[in-house]
Amino acid sequence: MRSLIQRESEPSELTPREKEILLLVAQGHSNKTIAGMLWLSQKTVRNHMTHILRKLGLERRAQLVCYVWRMGWMSTAEEPKEE
Repeated sequence: MRSLIQRESEPSELTPREKEILLLVAQGHSNKTIAGMLWLSQKTVRNHMTHILRKLGLERRAQLVCYVWRMGWMSTAEEPKEE
């Protein structure tokens, strides 16, 4: 398995919607909750997640959270809300 440093792409490759979903995932929201918040279907959120993971060269949701922290984006994200 390649290291995360070698696999990560530049965040500019993500669309604004993908970045929005990435931040919501990092806040701990489920796909179902994200779908409701953004008025999307769960399938659409799943598709966005697939694209985000592929673009960043990651395999798991937990790696996305680490990525957001390393990029310093959590300071721009709201606190997680109870579901």
